[in-house]
Amino acid sequence: MPSYEPRGPYGAKEVGEGSMVPVLGSIANAIYDAIGVRMTELPITPQKILKALEVKNSESG
Repeated sequence: MPSYEPRGPYGAKEVGEGSMVPVLGSIANAIYDAIGVRMTELPITPQKILKALEVKNSESG
């Protein structure tokens, strides 16, 4: 079913959000590469990173 977005050029939708999708995965992978903790929930906050590190450290020893 076609739809029309009056605010987009030529009725286009999603002008910039699609280009952000790979960025979030890249940031999560960079965090994993740096500290060895996989972040699977957004938003990635400093508090979530610290909590994940605490869990990792308690599991390893």
